[in-house]
Parts: sequence; C-alpha cells; structure tokens
Amino acid sequence: MPGGDLHWIWKPYEIYVKIDKIYGFEALETKNGFTNAQSMLNVIESALNYLYVYLGTKHTMAPFIGYSAALMTLSKTLLYWLQEYYCDYCSAGHNSFADLLQYWIIPNGLWVVFPAYIVYVLGSDVVKSIRVAEQARKAKTTKAQ
Repeated sequence: MPGGDLHWIWKPYEIYVKIDKIYGFEALETKNGFTNAQSMLNVIESALNYLYVYLGTKHTMAPFIGYSAALMTLSKTLLYWLQEYYCDYCSAGHNSFADLLQYWIIPNGLWVVFPAYIVYVLGSDVVKSIRVAEQARKAKTTKAQ
C-alpha cells in the first residue's frame, strides 16, 4: 500500500489503488474480504504453477496441473469482472473511460486472454492423452477377446 515500507518496490500500485478501490485503503478499512480471499487463491494458484514448472515434461500429470492453474487464473479474473458488474461498478466505475481502458480493462484483459489460451492448449493436450489411453484400453480389450 502507498506509505508502506515496501511501497518503493511496487510504485505503480499507487496509481492502481486510485483506479480500483477494491485494492485500496477503502476496501481495507471496510473489511471487504474479496482481496484477501483472492490472495489466498493466488497462493494456491502459484503453488500449482511452480509444480507445473517443476514437473515440466517429466510427469504425465504436468499438463493437467498447468491446465488447472490457468483455469484458476481465468476463473478468478472473470469473477473479479463479474463482481464489478454486479456491484454496479462500485470499485472502478468512478474512472474516466480513458483511465479505465488504460489501467483496468487492458491490463485485466490480458489476465483473460493469456490464461484462456493456456487453458485451450493444455486442455487439448489432456484430451489427447485421454483419447490415446482410451484407444490403448480398447486395443488391449480387443486383443484379450
């Protein structure tokens, strides 16, 4: 937060807390739990991302783990947007369209586009693996008969 001892690391955050109140002092002071809940999910998501990178191509579960992490990112971002819509733009609706576009729509849009692409790619890999396994099972069943 602006004024905090580590604020110098995240200097652009000073702009963002003015654009999106859910990440600012107002949400903290009113004990709005969305940011804390989202942060807890970020910890789980990050653990899955690290596990995916660690497993790489060495483990058959890696694509599913990567898919799960990307789906979490996508789902959280969509929830974040839906929350803003259903609260009548209570956190970011005070901005001009230019500020909203530059600081909210474009940056947050990237958190939809890239995870959606990753979900598609890794989801396709998972489906291919399931199909290969099913074909192998059918071939084994046919041979046994």
